Amino acid sequence: MQKILIANRGEIALRIIKTCHEMGIETVAIYSDADKEMPYVKAASKAVYVGEPPVTKSYLQVEKILAIAKEEKVDAIHPGYGFLSENSGFALRTIEEGIIFIGPEPKTLELMGDKIVSRQTMEHAGVPVVPGSAHGLKTLEDACSLAATIGYPIMLKASGGGGGIGMVLCENEQALGKAYASTKSRAMAYFGSDEVFIEKYIANARHIEIQVFGDIHGNIVHLYERDCSIQRRHQKVVEESPSPFLSNGVREKMYDTAVKAAKAVDYTNAGTIEFIVDEQENFYFLEMNTRIQVEHPVTEEITGLDLVRWQILIAEGEKLPKVQSEITLEGHAIEFRLYAEDPVRFLPSPGKIAIFEWESGQGVRVDAGYVSGGTITPFYDPMIAKCIFHGDTRDQALIIAERFFKSLKIDGIKTNAPLFLKILANEDFKKGIYTTNFLTKQLKN
Repeated sequence: MQKILIANRGEIALRIIKTCHEMGIETVAIYSDADKEMPYVKAASKAVYVGEPPVTKSYLQVEKILAIAKEEKVDAIHPGYGFLSENSGFALRTIEEGIIFIGPEPKTLELMGDKIVSRQTMEHAGVPVVPGSAHGLKTLEDACSLAATIGYPIMLKASGGGGGIGMVLCENEQALGKAYASTKSRAMAYFGSDEVFIEKYIANARHIEIQVFGDIHGNIVHLYERDCSIQRRHQKVVEESPSPFLSNGVREKMYDTAVKAAKAVDYTNAGTIEFIVDEQENFYFLEMNTRIQVEHPVTEEITGLDLVRWQILIAEGEKLPKVQSEITLEGHAIEFRLYAEDPVRFLPSPGKIAIFEWESGQGVRVDAGYVSGGTITPFYDPMIAKCIFHGDTRDQALIIAERFFKSLKIDGIKTNAPLFLKILANEDFKKGIYTTNFLTKQLKN
């Protein structure tokens, strides 16, 4: 490849640009009015205006993005994560225009994008799934009947959902009755379909995902796990690898199951198999994310591999750079997502960043989308940076993280950095004892 258009913004655009330039590949960035002064715009070989700040008028404009790609004569489009990254229609249109889509096949995006169909596919492949709906629910009465059979509490979910959107925990039939119509409405607004389904709620659970890669030659490998259990409103806040919770036997079974799941859909490029794990270490398939993940640096730190480079090579038709036996895990890595938000109310806190400085050092990696003087606008996700720490052991990684956040200087806006220091000081967290309820229950005890 000679030139790649990045259909994204912020830190992930910068991350892709870095690898492309290291590989001698030119990059074309796109930007809205709100992003014209962003670091990624300046870092790209060329930047092209795409539209007004709202995503529907800029980063979701399929035909406009494709027109820019053709005008710039790019070889490929990298969608990053979010926006159009899992949009099968965009992937198909890209290919129809004779441009390489750096990601899975459109048919795979469509298959895994429907949570009900993906459940059915995994069940057929022998992958354990959370007890729940075999099909979309037609009426509230159907939902209540199934929930009574499965047993409360249950999760009501949008079939086309993702990123924690369109998920409601229902403790009883009254709660399900209140949530049903609003969840269908929210699902239609966000995903273009009001289809919903039910899954049994697993209490005191861990959220473990397995990074997988596949090539067009039928080779599939795993790159170990990431524990993403510390979440707020079903959205990840802290991720680490290896998981401090899993026993080695269960860990190996999860690796094998993830590879089996990827093979079931002839998977190519980067993806993750998401599992929910109960207190007895029984694990169940949740979904497959058909893209590079926000937390991919965790895997890069423990493996020493460049996952974006792998994506590009695979999209070019090459075989996986390594076979399974050549992929080794070194040390421990943990990532904290630094957001512009009120640390008490957990609401976005847009504004101008007066100062953003930190102490570099061994084991410290910061993938930042902003610099001092930058402005967090209300139009996009308010993530400022991903702060990743790597040590020989988990304890060492946590010491590096604590030192970093105590020295971090960021003024002009509110951030969730104080929350990270509370997490790092928590005795349960230090011992690796936490679940998806950590922020709502354990941290407040």
